[in-house]
Amino acid sequence: MRTRAYGMKPPVARTYDKGLLAAMLLLIAFGALMIYSSTSVITPVLARHNISEFYYVKRHIFTVALGFVVFLFTYRLNPSFLKKASIPLLIFSFALLLAVFLPYIGVTAGGARRWIRLWPTTFQPSELVKLSMVIFLARYLSMPGYNPDSFMSFIRPLIIMASFQVVFLKQPDFGSTMSLAFLTFGMLFISGMRLRYIGSVLLLAVPVVYKLVMEPYRLRRITSFLDPWKDPLGSGFQLVQSFIALGSGGVTGLGLGESRQKLAFLPASHTDFIFCLVGEELGLVGASVLISLFVFLFSRGISIANRSQEKFVCYLSYGLTMMISLQALINFAVVTGLVPTKGLPLPFLSYGGSALLVNMAAVGILLKISRGDEAEPEREDGIAKVRRVARRNIYGGKGSQA
Repeated sequence: MRTRAYGMKPPVARTYDKGLLAAMLLLIAFGALMIYSSTSVITPVLARHNISEFYYVKRHIFTVALGFVVFLFTYRLNPSFLKKASIPLLIFSFALLLAVFLPYIGVTAGGARRWIRLWPTTFQPSELVKLSMVIFLARYLSMPGYNPDSFMSFIRPLIIMASFQVVFLKQPDFGSTMSLAFLTFGMLFISGMRLRYIGSVLLLAVPVVYKLVMEPYRLRRITSFLDPWKDPLGSGFQLVQSFIALGSGGVTGLGLGESRQKLAFLPASHTDFIFCLVGEELGLVGASVLISLFVFLFSRGISIANRSQEKFVCYLSYGLTMMISLQALINFAVVTGLVPTKGLPLPFLSYGGSALLVNMAAVGILLKISRGDEAEPEREDGIAKVRRVARRNIYGGKGSQA
């Protein structure tokens, strides 16, 4: 009989983070339920197009099924493969982003050209760009030559970011432009980049942002955000209806399926403003449960990053967690009137396939990382420094590096 040598530890069974998986599944189930609730009422417009009460929820369930295929695919990918594929994936996502301008491929809706035609639906390349940028930045920040004290190390990823943003603005897609900026600066901040570099670029960007904001339709969003009741039937209509939905729910809500605002009052009640429907039908209790799920998902993602033993994997975990959580935070801020409307869906809940597929892919990568199957071992002092800097930047400020 074989005996274990003295002093040797038994092998540890590697498993994925079950809490993270449970949070994603609950959010997806929550989303499917609320999408059915918001689209089960047939308005005269839908009736003229012979659209049944199950039309949207069936399409959403099909997207969820496709999302699980993507999820399982990314779960099987090793971090080392993602590291090698980061630049080709970035180039591929840029090519898809340009493809929206091609005839018979690009799709225009609502005055914007942001989608490409893929049977049996469409796909928004800007969602893939965010994922590609996170993977690229994780590789870039973990390279031996990267120096957070060097201005050249700071400016290189900004050039790539700006290239994507130029195309975003041509579509136009101001929401994705800002989201990509938040992601890029956020990951640079976590890496220990000097605050004076970040602050200088942000200061120089003020005239550009001002020019973009002064576009008539964006300016109307700003003014309606500041005082939506000034034009409650025009530019402030959506935000006013959002307030009415959230306020009508009270503590416990009107009851599942009992929303009044979904009766052709609240636009985009199954997409960008689905959180309002949650507040109206399930009240403060339901909204708090939903927010708690996102907070829990964020905490599990940060925990996975803190346990990582390789720089690339650590930065990748931080970036993917930030990508999902930041979009949820912006969506909550939009529907509650804290920031102007940006047209960003709520991860895992809103109707729309592109964001759901990308977010499920991100969780698949995080679950793979949580198993501990990492690209290559690295000295403990190096990764410990990465985690220490990231934790200080997230929770405690920059301190002396400013």
